[in-house]
Amino acid sequence: MKKVAIIDTLGEHEGSFHFYTFGQCIGLINNNVDVSLYTNNETKNPNIKKLKFYSFYNNLFSSKLKLVSGIRWITGSLKSIIHARFSNISFFHFHIFYINILVLFNILLVKILFGKVVVTIHDVHSFSNQVRINFAKKIFYALTDLILTHNNFSKNEITKIVPKNLNIHIVPHGNYLPFIKKEKDKSKSKIKLNLPENKKIILFFGLIKEVKGLEVLLKSLKKVVEQHKEIRLLIAGKIWKNDFSKYQKIIDEQKLNDYCILHTKFIPQSLVKHYYAASDLVVLPYKRIYQSGVLMMTLSYEKPVLVSDLPPLTEVINDKVNGYVFKSEDSENLAHKLNEIFSEHEKLSNISNQGFKEVKEKFDWNSVGYLTAKAYGSIY
Repeated sequence: MKKVAIIDTLGEHEGSFHFYTFGQCIGLINNNVDVSLYTNNETKNPNIKKLKFYSFYNNLFSSKLKLVSGIRWITGSLKSIIHARFSNISFFHFHIFYINILVLFNILLVKILFGKVVVTIHDVHSFSNQVRINFAKKIFYALTDLILTHNNFSKNEITKIVPKNLNIHIVPHGNYLPFIKKEKDKSKSKIKLNLPENKKIILFFGLIKEVKGLEVLLKSLKKVVEQHKEIRLLIAGKIWKNDFSKYQKIIDEQKLNDYCILHTKFIPQSLVKHYYAASDLVVLPYKRIYQSGVLMMTLSYEKPVLVSDLPPLTEVINDKVNGYVFKSEDSENLAHKLNEIFSEHEKLSNISNQGFKEVKEKFDWNSVGYLTAKAYGSIY
């Protein structure tokens, strides 16, 4: 039986990433892999059968001082990796959103202890935003035994910037069905969130990053509400390395204040189901993306979704089949699409049903676990 240590430093901190690693653990265990999960102390033990759970990364995000956070990271990594190695685990699976000295420390430590390094790359942008690859990234790739990524687009982006043959496998992002409970009463959720009962809700959900194209959605809204005055745009999520003033300027200039509802804050997990239940359509107007947890969450909550035509999104969504697609960064096309959708509002139910059916069948964690375990076999 293969034994693997999954190292998840992010866990439950300000988001839902822990559901990803929990699903990964379930899928691997169901495919005869012995799994130990090492994470932070903000993340609660999911009590998954046969999973060994350790929270050695203590208070990782509580200090604003980078030096303190770095020391806590290194301490957690030393405890986790050495503990796993002395437990006779040789496969170490990391989740990578960026490369820095701390990420490199983890990988170097594994190699010093004669372990195998597996990485799932979630955000290729941090790898591909420079033409020249710096020394740290060269070391990173040289020490990696297996790379997993979520789709063909991300795989192609990685191979463009790395001048060597890499062991890359595509393993899709799984659904959230094992971890969520849908709220079926839309009225109850609207009351809970203080939303107007008699309005149709377009939802923009998640961290407000510049690459997510909120301004594209806002610029489209005026032409939408001219035809559909019952529509309200609900913006729900925390601002991340971004300035909301540029979005507020669009709202003010186009006189959209009456049509926008701003919940620009961290959304606790207990309220997520209400945001989805209250919505009629979820829009992902992204300008650049490599995979989307929000997309998988939307389909898992059985909600219709409109996405920009970026390859990582259209690998999942087929226009007017299991969702809707518009031309990325084109607010005119987005406005046209939204007006079309709400003029045929009765079709939304069939679209959302098909989206749910596909996310349940094609993106279940047992299938993800099978592909992951098979990829592990490529480095024996």
